[in-house]
Amino acid sequence: MIVTYGTLDLNAIARRWWMLVIRGVAAVIFGVLAIAWPGISLLALVLLWGAYALIDGASAIAMAIRAGGEGRRWGWLLFEGIVGVAAAFFTAINPGITAFALLMLIAAWAVLTGIAEIVTAIELRRQIRGEWLLAASGVLSIVFGALTVMFPGAGALTLVTVVGAYAIAFGVLLTVLGFRIRSVVTREERLPVG
Repeated sequence: MIVTYGTLDLNAIARRWWMLVIRGVAAVIFGVLAIAWPGISLLALVLLWGAYALIDGASAIAMAIRAGGEGRRWGWLLFEGIVGVAAAFFTAINPGITAFALLMLIAAWAVLTGIAEIVTAIELRRQIRGEWLLAASGVLSIVFGALTVMFPGAGALTLVTVVGAYAIAFGVLLTVLGFRIRSVVTREERLPVG
C-alpha cells in the first residue's frame, strides 16, 4: 500500500527512517559528550559541534536527493542540510572563533533548521501520527536559538551544558520520530488488502 499526500510518499520516507535515527543518535552523542566533559575547551566544543553539524547536514541532503529522485518535495530538507554543512564548513575553517561567534552560529543554525522541521511536520500531519515530534523538535530548535541570542552572556560552562542538553532533547525527538514512522508503515504492511 502506498500512502501519499500531495507529493509526499510516506512509504519512501519510511524506507529511510534510519536516516532520522542517525541524525537523532548523532545529536544525542554530541549532547552527552558535551555534558560529560564540562571543562572541554572551546576549540574542542567547536570541532565537536562542527562534526555533528556535518553528519546532520549530510544526512538531510541525502534524504533530499532521494526525495527529489522520487518526485517528492525536497526543498526544505535540502535547505536544512545545506545550512548544516555550511555551518560545519565555517566551523572547520575557523576553529578559533570566539565563544560568542560559536553561540551565534549555533543559534542561527537552530532557528533555520527549526523552521524547516516545522514545515516538514506540517506536510506530514495527515500521513502519520507523531508528526508533532518533528514539529516539537523544530519549536525546541527555534526557542533554543532565540534564547541563545537573547542571553549570549552565559559562561562557557553554561554554553556547553545548554548546547548539550538541547542536542540530547533534539536527538531523542528525531530518533523517536524515525522509529515511529517505521512502525506506521510496518503496521500498514501487515493489514490485509481488501
